[in-house]
Formats: sequence, structure tokens, C-alpha cells
Amino acid sequence: MRRKRQEEHANHERWLVSYADFITLLFAFFVVMFASTQNDKNKAKDVSDSVRQALEHGQFSAAISTVLGRGKHEARKAPLSTESTVERENPKPPPPGPREMHPPDLAKSLDTLQKGLDAELKNGKLQLRLDPRGLIISLREKGFFASGDNAVAPDSLAVLAKIAAVVQALPNPVRLEGHTDARPIHTSRFRSNWELSTARSIAVLELLRDRFQISEARMAVAGYADNVPADDNDTEEGRAHNRRVDLVLVSNGQLTSETPQPVIAVATSPITVNEKIGR
Repeated sequence: MRRKRQEEHANHERWLVSYADFITLLFAFFVVMFASTQNDKNKAKDVSDSVRQALEHGQFSAAISTVLGRGKHEARKAPLSTESTVERENPKPPPPGPREMHPPDLAKSLDTLQKGLDAELKNGKLQLRLDPRGLIISLREKGFFASGDNAVAPDSLAVLAKIAAVVQALPNPVRLEGHTDARPIHTSRFRSNWELSTARSIAVLELLRDRFQISEARMAVAGYADNVPADDNDTEEGRAHNRRVDLVLVSNGQLTSETPQPVIAVATSPITVNEKIGR
């Protein structure tokens, strides 16, 4: 005997879905109307943004309660999935950018030179610094060369001996980079600042090789003339700082580095030791 099929129960509450959507849209309408009457434009914008975010992410009540100022404790109970008003009013600081890494393999050498050359550092004959390329020892003109000349001053040999001792104790490559100030030179020996800066670099290389037995295979020479100034060329003090030979102990992590980072200018292509100096 077949059983009588039971009639399905009709769902008379489906209208609640449409009703809920209608109430939500109506509430959003009144919130927007409320925001449009406020003098505080920023708050009105926050209300508008929060309504949009709530409708997109399904957290309408939490967003409205936060913007209308019900209290921070309610915002904690129902945090927004996007940036809250409190965060916009008190923005978090941006994450720190990548730090400029100094070569750790040369930090001890820097400390040794600072202690051994304290007098020369104080009177301005030398400058020491670490940068991403390596340890840079700036041999300024007033301590090592006569004006317009490339001969290394005999009274600077004691200082160079201390520097050479540090260089000898390390396997790092050495670059000798000559620099001048912006005043042009034209003498019987040097027709330009390019020639003078390169000649001074070569003179220091030959001294390190011949007197202190540093292998020339470790060393390279470059002349930059006035294209990589260390200071302003508008003052005599600045020009004196620019007239120098930078002895660069290249960091182990920067063995492919060939060009110094200019302090206040961009360097052009250097004259290297393998290029002839015009006469």
C-alpha cells in the first residue's frame, strides 16, 4: 500500500531576507544624509568611506560605531578588516628603509687607524670613513703634496707607514683615486686636473709598492679631476678638502665596485692606470 506523500512545509519567512537588505540600505542612506549635514568634512569622508568598507566586507555595524565615536573598546571587539579611523588619525610610521650597510670586515681597521692617526685627523691632513664600498682614507693635499705637484712630501712617510701596515695586514684590493678642486690647472707638467689627479694616484701607488712592498696586483689607479668633490668648491676650505687622493680598501662584499659614490656630484668616467696621460 503506497504511503501518502507528505506535503512540503512552506517557508513563510523568506521575506525577511529582502527586508533585511532594505533596512540595511535605508540605514546607509540615513548615515550618508547625516554625514552630509556635518561641518567636519574629514568626518563626513570617514563616514562615507566606512559605509563603503562595511558594505564590501560585511562588517557594517562595526564600521559605523567606530566612525560615529561609540568608543575604542567597541572597535576592538569588532575590528575592521581594513584600516580603521583611529589608525587614519594616528598613522603608523612607515617601515624603515634599507639601512646602509658598512663593511664589517674593515671596522677593526678603521678603529686602528683612528687611534694611530689621531693627530693627523685633528689637524685635517687625513679623513677616515666607512661606506658601502669599503674603508676610505683621504690623503689631503696639505699633508702629502705641494700645490700643483704630484711628488709625495717626505715628512708624510711616517703617516703612510702606519696606513701601509694596515693595508699589509689585509687581503682586500686597494684603489687609489685622485681628486682635485674645480680650479683648472695648466702647467708645463700637467695640462689639466685630470692629469694631476691621476699622477698623484700613481705616485702613491709607486710608494706603497716600492717602499712598503704592497703588491701592485692588489692595486688600481683612477683620476677623477674635480668631478667627485668631497666639499663645496666655493670656499678655500672646501677646495682644500677636495684636493686629495682617496686610498680605498675595498670591502670583501664589494669586490666588483669600480666607481666611488660622489658626495655632491656625479663622477664621469675616470682615467685609469692603463690609459696614457696626455702630454
